Amino acid sequence: MKATSLEPQFLRRIRSFARRDSRMTEAQTQAWEKWGPALRLPLEAGLLDFSSAFGRCAPCFLEIGFGSGQSLAALAQQRPDLDFIGIETFKPGIGALLLQIEALQLQNIRIYYADAVEVLERCIPDQSLQGIQIFFPDPWPKRRHHKRRLIQAPFVSLASRKLKQAGLLHLATDWQDYANGMIKVLSAESALQNVAGAGQFAERSSLRPRITKFEGRGEKEGRPIWELQFAKI
Repeated sequence: MKATSLEPQFLRRIRSFARRDSRMTEAQTQAWEKWGPALRLPLEAGLLDFSSAFGRCAPCFLEIGFGSGQSLAALAQQRPDLDFIGIETFKPGIGALLLQIEALQLQNIRIYYADAVEVLERCIPDQSLQGIQIFFPDPWPKRRHHKRRLIQAPFVSLASRKLKQAGLLHLATDWQDYANGMIKVLSAESALQNVAGAGQFAERSSLRPRITKFEGRGEKEGRPIWELQFAKI
């Protein structure tokens, strides 16, 4: 899909997740102060050098909006051969992930406390990621708020540029309306191909090894999970 002159303005308006004010626990605050400086990546540093950030060269996945980080930490523990960058605007969530990193002695996670659009635009080189994961983004269920949804054509175009060839854009949601919108937007992106087949949703992936809080809430309320995997071509 070719970029249009409207994309930069659109991307400046859309935010990946609203920054929420919430107090960290004492343990999270201590983790933020003790381990945060070594593991948080500064937006202001510009384009990221992956080998410098992780001290090695390995395939790297980016997760947008990791919440409290249980799924990301479980995946990083399961796949020590991969590196992971997490983006989150919820400070207590970052504190919670830092505690898990320390408890599990994980070496393969780095974190941005920033909006994902800014990180992608300013920090992630084109054709550098093995995958981008976005699990249970805010569905903005009211129709008048759909314009605030993250998964829209300009964002998908931006994300696609950051993927290596055969890299995966991997999404999950428990809102059927959003799932239908996601598959429509991703299918219209010429740089991507649906791994499950045209118009099909994917089976649960091993890259989602743990049920998140939002996934558990959706299942409790009787909402199925809709998963999408599109590969860069």
